[in-house]
Amino acid sequence: MYIKQWSVSEGKIFMKRNKSMILAFTLPGTLLFFGVFVYPIIRTVIMSFFRIVEITDPVNKWEFRGFGNYLDLFNTPLFRQSLVNIGKIWTIGGIITLAISLMLAIILTSGIRGKAFFQAAIYLPNVISAVAMATMWIQYVFNSSYGFLTTFFRMLGLESLAKIQWLDEEHKFWALLISYCFGMIGHHMLIWISGIERISKEYYEASGIDGANKVQQFFHVTLPLLRGILRTNIIMWSIRIAGFFIWSQLFSPLTADTSTVVPMVYMYTKVFGAETADIISRDAGAGAAIGIILCVLVLLIFKISNKVLKDDDLEF
Repeated sequence: MYIKQWSVSEGKIFMKRNKSMILAFTLPGTLLFFGVFVYPIIRTVIMSFFRIVEITDPVNKWEFRGFGNYLDLFNTPLFRQSLVNIGKIWTIGGIITLAISLMLAIILTSGIRGKAFFQAAIYLPNVISAVAMATMWIQYVFNSSYGFLTTFFRMLGLESLAKIQWLDEEHKFWALLISYCFGMIGHHMLIWISGIERISKEYYEASGIDGANKVQQFFHVTLPLLRGILRTNIIMWSIRIAGFFIWSQLFSPLTADTSTVVPMVYMYTKVFGAETADIISRDAGAGAAIGIILCVLVLLIFKISNKVLKDDDLEF
């Protein structure tokens, strides 16, 4: 009896010490999480309702505007154009990137030789700096004097295509879209491959016995079982597009160009001002509002994707 009571009391002491140890280990990480993530989010939401000239201004200099920042943004033609541009990049670029990356993933998982080499080669643009990639496309692909496209079309005798000025106002957006999609294909291809390799070969064998050819297997076996991977790709693509900045800035380095401006570029100009002309007044509060708008758009895409692309009924 004495031993039992001693064991219970000892257990209580141990639990108290254990809780103290857990608290001691988790407290620094918890404080760091709140300081690095939670506090900036809360502060950004609050800032979006104020007019703040400089991002370093103390709180007593903030001018409350309510939803004024949001209303002004949606009434500004350049910001509306930035939303149109990012919407086109998300839809057109997303279709191109996800379709080509899926096609390459299917090819590379079909048992071809040199899979590791081709997989690494296609993924290589993701390793190279975005600045270096964009500079390469601008200088050596789209250059109207000695660029690859100009030289290639001229060799084929297609002078009308060789004369296209890819970096002018009319074609700059499409040049930006093509070059960015090229760099993103490898990343999404690897995600597709991870999903395809999870699918059991028994499904293909069973469908083959039932008389299904390769095309029918793709549409009735592979695609349905990749529903969750498609959702992941869409969400990953949306997050990257929401933070789209470097490529747009490099294709229009001086001022916010209507053909390539995106919300992140507009936010940067709004917070820090334009370099060549005061076309946009500084307002860190409006910049915070842009960040909240982008966050809400990504959350909406996330919710819609989870609602539409359910895979609870699928089994591997």
